[in-house]
Amino acid sequence: MINTQIKPFNATAFKNGEFVEISEKDVLGKWAVFFFYPADFTFVCPTELGDVADKYEELQSRGVEVFSVSTDTHFTHKAWHDSSDTIGKINYYMVGDQTGNITNNFGVMREGQGLADRATFLIDPEGTIQAMEITAEGIGRDAEDLLRKVKAAQYVAAHPGEVCPAKWKEGEATLAPSLDLVGKI
Repeated sequence: MINTQIKPFNATAFKNGEFVEISEKDVLGKWAVFFFYPADFTFVCPTELGDVADKYEELQSRGVEVFSVSTDTHFTHKAWHDSSDTIGKINYYMVGDQTGNITNNFGVMREGQGLADRATFLIDPEGTIQAMEITAEGIGRDAEDLLRKVKAAQYVAAHPGEVCPAKWKEGEATLAPSLDLVGKI
């Protein structure tokens, strides 16, 4: 999946109290996070979605849009948003993928279950997947680490010839791969 293009899709999402139509065209030209989760009204999912909501303003300041996706309908997303304090703070897109088209496009549909895996994809402005993470059902993701990956991907995109080492944080030293660096790390 890394370095592949996102595939065409059409869906209805809940955002800012409204239902909106979206497609892959809404992703192109900006950085985007697709944040797949199994189902609304569950247990680990709201903790993850709330964590991303807490980082949404900072992601937006970096030019990143967030699309949370489950195979629930956009109506279910609205009901969950209206009934949960944690989900109620979400201002990003909550995409209904009841047909499974988007979930299948990203290869994260659980066979025979109709549910998405717990998966995150970071997409650059050209629509190319730059990072992905998939965890088991009981393992929640960390929005702080997602933000770190966004910063690293944006840095690498803006600085050809440089790479970010393990645990890299914004402002820290990067590496410039070269023949002289081989065997010196």
